[in-house]
Amino acid sequence: MTEERILVLKSKLSSFKIELIDVNGTPGVIIPKENLLEVCKILKNDNELSFDQLVDAIGVDRFTKKDRFEVIYNLRSVRYKDRLFIKVKVDANEPNSPSLVPIWGSANWYEREAYDMVGVEFTDHPDLRRMYMPEDFEYHPLRKDFPLMGIPGSLPLPNK
Repeated sequence: MTEERILVLKSKLSSFKIELIDVNGTPGVIIPKENLLEVCKILKNDNELSFDQLVDAIGVDRFTKKDRFEVIYNLRSVRYKDRLFIKVKVDANEPNSPSLVPIWGSANWYEREAYDMVGVEFTDHPDLRRMYMPEDFEYHPLRKDFPLMGIPGSLPLPNK
């Protein structure tokens, strides 16, 4: 992303409390979850930004007391051949974030996976249910506090 495009990004989002970051050479922004939908609409629909494609999204467990979880979205502008990462911090006591499905339909599967594996719930998601684990499974396998050998009593231990 060129310096000129970064300046455009800053000016378009100047009314929001965002933080610009660098993610291994790719620009990113940390967005408060209460502004996520509004900012993402601008990122997608503004002709000077045009981040029209959601490439990927992941849930991350940082295992800290506050803002334990993060959801990271990987956006692409086909027109400008740019990438942008969006990071949303999610409180451990209320692990939820707005769904981006109304903006990018591809968020559907990514958010379901983050819900299933990490336990972040997505407000107003059209079909938030597990993808890999059974619906009645109480745990989220990619959380840092998930037991390394699985849930006690659920699997036979290997013979030594």
